[in-house]
Amino acid sequence: MTALAHPGEAAATPSLRLRLAARGFDATTLLLLPGLVAILGLFIYPFAYGLVDSLTPKDGGAWYANYQRFFADPFQRDTIAATLWLALPVTVLNLALAVPIAMRVRLMRRQRLLTTILVLPITLGTVLVAEGLLNFLGPRGWFNQTLVFLHLIDRPLRLTNNYWGVFASLLITGFPFSFLLTLSYVTGIDPAIEQAGATLGANARKRFLHVFLPLLVPGLAVTFCLSFVQAFAVFPSAVLLGAPAGPTRVMSIAAYSAAFEAYDHSFGSAIAILMALVQLLVVVAVLALRRLFYRGPTGGTKG
Repeated sequence: MTALAHPGEAAATPSLRLRLAARGFDATTLLLLPGLVAILGLFIYPFAYGLVDSLTPKDGGAWYANYQRFFADPFQRDTIAATLWLALPVTVLNLALAVPIAMRVRLMRRQRLLTTILVLPITLGTVLVAEGLLNFLGPRGWFNQTLVFLHLIDRPLRLTNNYWGVFASLLITGFPFSFLLTLSYVTGIDPAIEQAGATLGANARKRFLHVFLPLLVPGLAVTFCLSFVQAFAVFPSAVLLGAPAGPTRVMSIAAYSAAFEAYDHSFGSAIAILMALVQLLVVVAVLALRRLFYRGPTGGTKG
């Protein structure tokens, strides 16, 4: 027996728009499309293209030939250690400087003025900072000439075209980034929490270790990861202030040399993929250590 359709059944059926909205697809969701297109075009596609390119060696052979070639050559393999030896100490020192300065700046009245002065190196650019350091720290630069004039040294110190020149450049250009991120986390902590610790008799050191630091660890871990990725990709400073064929031959220089000097784009892509993998391993390790250091709510912010 065929059932009769209810007269209001068609009217009660929700429209396609309402059914999509019930699943989370509405006009607001469409605003994500430009960002998704940008990610797809600027990150996912280049990464996929580079990965496929790295698996197709220029001279043929197995799909892993480029990676085998990289690890079999000590001159190429040592670039991993050289890059980490630059990026990790610079990142740690940037955080070590950013935390106490941010803790102090948050209490100042003219916070905006001091913050503007501290982040000024961001506006200069890496190349301009490197050029300035060559003139300041070079053998005939102001720094060495002042020390010689004061008879503190007999001959100029070699502070450029080596490890320390690149280190100084990364420190100057990376500190403002670390400082801004750290300051945002520090100023976001409710002052009432610190006041409660002081009321209970905790001194400044204990308040920092037991109140501020646990709340800052998640933010500091993210800041470390972002600062490390920025420092790991060093290229202009390593060329202008370092020794590109020596101790500061980082992975980015190796990738550039393979792709645009040896015209082996496939091998250069393989080195770039290895750069991404090394960065990923460090980021994952830092985030894992963050969970071991502190577990619990990361609340305590204002509002």
